[in-house]
Amino acid sequence: MSTHFDLVVIGSGSGNSIIDHRFRGRRAAIVEHGVFGGTCLNVGCIPTKMFVYPADLARSARVAPRLGVETRFEHARWRDIRDRIFGRIDPISSAGRTWRAEGDPDVTLFEGHTRFVDVRTLHIETGGAGKTITADQIVVAAGGRPVIPDIEGLQDVPFQTSDTVMRLDELPERLLIIGGGFVAAEFAHVFGSFGTQVTVVNRSARLLRAEDDDISARFTEIAQRQWDVRLGTHVHKLEAYDGGVRAQLDDGSTVEADLVLVATGRRTNADGLDLDRTGVEVGVDGVIVVDEHQHTNVDGIWALGDIANHYALKHVSNHEARVVQHNLLHLEDPSAWIRARHVAVPSAVFSNPQVAKVGLTEQEAVKSGVPYVSARKDYAATAYGWAMEDTTSFAKVLADPDSGLILGAHLLGPQASNLVQPLIQAMSFGQTALEVARDQYWIHPALMEVVENVLLALPDRTVPLSPPAGPDGT
Repeated sequence: MSTHFDLVVIGSGSGNSIIDHRFRGRRAAIVEHGVFGGTCLNVGCIPTKMFVYPADLARSARVAPRLGVETRFEHARWRDIRDRIFGRIDPISSAGRTWRAEGDPDVTLFEGHTRFVDVRTLHIETGGAGKTITADQIVVAAGGRPVIPDIEGLQDVPFQTSDTVMRLDELPERLLIIGGGFVAAEFAHVFGSFGTQVTVVNRSARLLRAEDDDISARFTEIAQRQWDVRLGTHVHKLEAYDGGVRAQLDDGSTVEADLVLVATGRRTNADGLDLDRTGVEVGVDGVIVVDEHQHTNVDGIWALGDIANHYALKHVSNHEARVVQHNLLHLEDPSAWIRARHVAVPSAVFSNPQVAKVGLTEQEAVKSGVPYVSARKDYAATAYGWAMEDTTSFAKVLADPDSGLILGAHLLGPQASNLVQPLIQAMSFGQTALEVARDQYWIHPALMEVVENVLLALPDRTVPLSPPAGPDGT
């Protein structure tokens, strides 16, 4: 016999925020298979950046002497760092679970893996028993997981993913990272800054290949000075030996390490939900297809977050959760439904150097035939850049040659994730490059001046001048 609910949310990440006081009186349930709170809280954005911050400090201690400050890095107390981080995160996860399980009278928490039996019927595997539930409305917010590549010997050696590597008991002396995306870049920075000998093996000719080509090329150049970076090759075989792990690369070289971190991307969890029994459309890449309201092609089934978009970004998941929440609260009046807005979606890579972007890359503009002009300015062109003795960081902007509207922005260097924000705002609210650059003050000599400078460096035709004066001089 099944239990019926008005609303069921699959996943306790951003989906957990949907059910608030406005749903009181409705029978609601949350189903979670894993640690409560989702990817960002437990194994993603938050803990990784809490590791990045001390890694930044460790690196600063190494580079400060070139500015006349005699500091040095001695060692990282890995367990202290780890325990401080998860000593904050784990109680948040636990408290969230406890509230939904025991303190919220309108919500039932089910813990176990769930699969669709029919359009509005779910079967939850809870230990040795199972539970079948039905619902009028179901929100699929089950997130994603790391991709595990098919490499000979991988299952026979100690390997980690981004989901597990932050819980290590000891800091490895040698770490092999397989992959060249943002996960690889961030963990290379963390472990490398703490004293680990890092080797990165990447199939592509550059790291961060999803970024603008100028950014990717510069990041790769800097990375090669910090870590052992093997490009244009891949791990053919892994094997354990007395001293650790030996990786055989397809270029004939070998890498020896104590630990392997697999950072070859993530995939959605849609394949484990038996969505084929519902008729919900799923793309070949495993992403659930939704409309502008975050509704699937099947009435009563919604989807959001990493399982329903290609961004894999918490701020996007939170936005989509608010859209679904609003629309569920206005089920009887579809004319009041709101649309998800995926305009000017920014992202950042918290590595060394930091990278941030929003909008089109130059290669995307070329491929799609979008007219554009671009400008690029080094941090070193600002007074704050002089203070930093920065020689590698820069900002790049693409704009429409006729309207002056910003099409894309890309930054590499310190504070990139903050410096990009005025450009996100400009793109979101339709401000032109000239309006952003000239219609406000920019604090001198703050680093933010690099954004002002790059906007002003765009060709004149992207920043229309004021209308000519009339006969009377006005």
